[in-house]
Amino acid sequence: MKNKKWRLGVPRALFYYYYGPWWETFFEALGAEVIVSPPTCREIMDLGVSLAVAEACLPVKVYYGHAAWLASRVDALFVPRLVSVEKKSFICPKLMGLPDMLRAALKPCPPIIDTTVNLARRPEEGLAAAVQGMARSLGVKGYRVDLATAAAEARYHAWLAGQQGDSMAAADCREEEPASGVYRSGSSQGKESRDALQIGVIGHGYLLYDQYLGMDIPGKVKKLGGKVILPENLTTLQVETACRQLPKRLYWTLGRKIMGAALYLMEQENVAGLIHLTAFGCGPDSLVGDLAERYARRRGKPFLLVTLDEHTGEAGLNTRLEAFMDMLCRRRTA
Repeated sequence: MKNKKWRLGVPRALFYYYYGPWWETFFEALGAEVIVSPPTCREIMDLGVSLAVAEACLPVKVYYGHAAWLASRVDALFVPRLVSVEKKSFICPKLMGLPDMLRAALKPCPPIIDTTVNLARRPEEGLAAAVQGMARSLGVKGYRVDLATAAAEARYHAWLAGQQGDSMAAADCREEEPASGVYRSGSSQGKESRDALQIGVIGHGYLLYDQYLGMDIPGKVKKLGGKVILPENLTTLQVETACRQLPKRLYWTLGRKIMGAALYLMEQENVAGLIHLTAFGCGPDSLVGDLAERYARRRGKPFLLVTLDEHTGEAGLNTRLEAFMDMLCRRRTA
């Protein structure tokens, strides 16, 4: 398929919420037409649940739905095999196996670009190999790859900066960015007041920013008068420094990010409480969630654990959030 203008499908799920801007910019710079699946809806979730194995966690099932939606509309799917995205840390094995799981589940299945990303030992070499692998799959090489990489890096770092507070917002971040700009700490959006309760909402990016899958919990907290702080609003240094309190380093990249954000926010006197979103069936979350709750209990910081599954009824969730916010208000005035 060399020299063809690819219609490349990118599922709007899982690590799209971490690297979507990089991927889109890179492939578009190489001449591909990038097709991103629509935001999660009931149809996509049901499609994914019907295709995925029962043991898969909810976000993986939703990923199946996005991939299936794209399958008949694109020439190929981009499903990277993410082993590690940083030194000495790893990604969940279920996510590593996504390309193989999709080939078995989608009938017919378009070609899948499953470039392996493994930065565990030599990050720079691993990243260079992954970039060359992605470009090679489109039949592109040479200086065009370097230019595409530079453009992707520029947009990605601007997007990251925009997530860490308005003072660092980059001018060229697009409004339709998949994650940034939705719930920024310190923003003037929503029902806020000078004495609004500051609430840390922690969890995986693909739960926090997927408003259907995550039931828009950050948005609900804002509507209840809370000022939301997310892990992406913190710097890497703040998260990593907080993680040093742990007796042993967590080797799951996302688990360490969630735990570091939780520990950092627990130390902030102006943070009234924490809400932790987890997905049913997530193995690492079962450990990280329990660990975060224990640390919160020791420090007297209110902590609410919310586990999401395929059910879409919101009445019970709304009641729990309202009760939590009411408790925080009473606690502040006691």
